[in-house]
Amino acid sequence: MIFSRRHMLTSTLALTFLSGCGAVSALNQATTPLDAYDLQAPRNLPQAGRTLARSLSIEPPTTSGALDTDRILIRPNAVQSLYLPGVRWSEDTPQMVQTLLLRAFEDTGALSYVGRRPLGATGDFALISEITDFQAELGADGTSVTTRLRVTARMVRETDARVLARRSFTATAPARSNDTMDIVESFNTASDELITDLVRWGLEAVGIGLPAGQ
Repeated sequence: MIFSRRHMLTSTLALTFLSGCGAVSALNQATTPLDAYDLQAPRNLPQAGRTLARSLSIEPPTTSGALDTDRILIRPNAVQSLYLPGVRWSEDTPQMVQTLLLRAFEDTGALSYVGRRPLGATGDFALISEITDFQAELGADGTSVTTRLRVTARMVRETDARVLARRSFTATAPARSNDTMDIVESFNTASDELITDLVRWGLEAVGIGLPAGQ
């Protein structure tokens, strides 16, 4: 599938930049059942020294049309967007990233409530984010693959809608090969780094610093 900025064009052309049984060797038919993959929240987040009696709502990230899907995006070049054949994420990309952030913030034990929506009419803080990169990229050699992620986040105080902090987070990870599992694992590695950095920043923005060196 090839995306323009406004619409998606379905194609059955084979990709010529990889040969053999690589994960991106051909485009699959739209009717073919797709295997689903998950990303894991970081497993080694440090624990907060204290719990702040405050709530954090994590809004669904916004993104462009090419990423607003459950398909796994790969770019063979800077102007072309394709999807890995026969596979998808278990959720649409924005919802999956929201889930990863929710689990990671919860796992630190730093806040009394973390959810997809505020408790009651309003909450204390809201995390607003935009996904600008969440794809694998084909290398100049035509076979190597690198995953690239980029998320811009804003921590907002709900009472007056003041932006307390803003930052962009990026992470990359090479895939061991162009096989599907190796590409998904590179997404997991890059996601682990990005989510960990974002959670540390987010807690500092609301007044909680995680212990250094953990």
